[in-house]
Amino acid sequence: MSDALINGLAGAGGGIIAQLITYPLQTVNTRQQTERDLKKEKRKLGTIEQMCQVVKQEGWQRLYGGLTPSLVGTAASQGVYYYFYQIFRNKAEATALERQKKGFGDGSVGMLSSLVVAALSGCINVMLTNPIWVVVTRMQTHTKISKKDHPNRLATTTPEETVLSVIDPLPYGTSHVIQELYGEAGFWGFWKGVFPTLIMVSNPSIQFMLYETMLKKLKKRRSLSKQGNNGVTALEIFLLGALAKLGATVVTYPLNVVKSRLQAKQVTTGDKRHHYKGTLDAILKMIHYEGFSGFYKGMNTKIVQSVLAAAVLFMIKEELVKGARLLLAKDGIHTGKSKPP
Repeated sequence: MSDALINGLAGAGGGIIAQLITYPLQTVNTRQQTERDLKKEKRKLGTIEQMCQVVKQEGWQRLYGGLTPSLVGTAASQGVYYYFYQIFRNKAEATALERQKKGFGDGSVGMLSSLVVAALSGCINVMLTNPIWVVVTRMQTHTKISKKDHPNRLATTTPEETVLSVIDPLPYGTSHVIQELYGEAGFWGFWKGVFPTLIMVSNPSIQFMLYETMLKKLKKRRSLSKQGNNGVTALEIFLLGALAKLGATVVTYPLNVVKSRLQAKQVTTGDKRHHYKGTLDAILKMIHYEGFSGFYKGMNTKIVQSVLAAAVLFMIKEELVKGARLLLAKDGIHTGKSKPP
């Protein structure tokens, strides 16, 4: 089994576990990002308050809306990303060694090379998995219809229809979202928000650059110590992953908000302030009607969710890689012993 495949499978496994743990926070954060209270009449709710509100008004299952496609997306994203990351990383390391032989550098992959490797892997990942995340965003932001929220819409319905719309809304599963998206924008509707998402490739790029830089320095410090042991514990991996994700999230969060606005279902009312034609249109309207603070809606929730998810992902992924390599090494020893002389 190749090193790239081991890292890809380990990344997918770690991503699924991290997603399961932090998914309710992700749902609340997506809703916070897509809120469009232009007159600022509503009182801002905290993360816990909003989670309780969702459970009270819509049921606890709404906190896990879109979980199934999200898990598929997480496994696919992490698997694709780590697979190509390892392939590009191996090539970068081989190039660095060749340069060392020619008298350039110390044979290690530099910060810029790490950034390019992460960016290339991220771009491939985005192009292949964006349709899944559009579906997930739609399902996370889907809410039950209430008379308070939609008076105009319910005014044209019969009392029986009104009761049904509030108590027993039409199902909104993955297949319904796919049909809705295709009906709205055709095939290309599944790539809504892809432009800001491609720019957001800088997030994992910055994250992995920070992570590998800190990990490299920690191992170097360990190797220079008296014990000479450069091993890193699971807790240290957890903390390094958390710090790396924190730095990357703060830098790229505004693009995340724009992406969510574009991928969520567009408001069909006559108010053009709520409708975005594209990335630039969304940015300009947000600046004009909401100010720069609109780009940081729900940032506190996102930081908690992203940092926790990244820390769990790195820790689980590293442990799975170690376990897989250990099993393969043992299997190789047993195979060698069973061979005839």
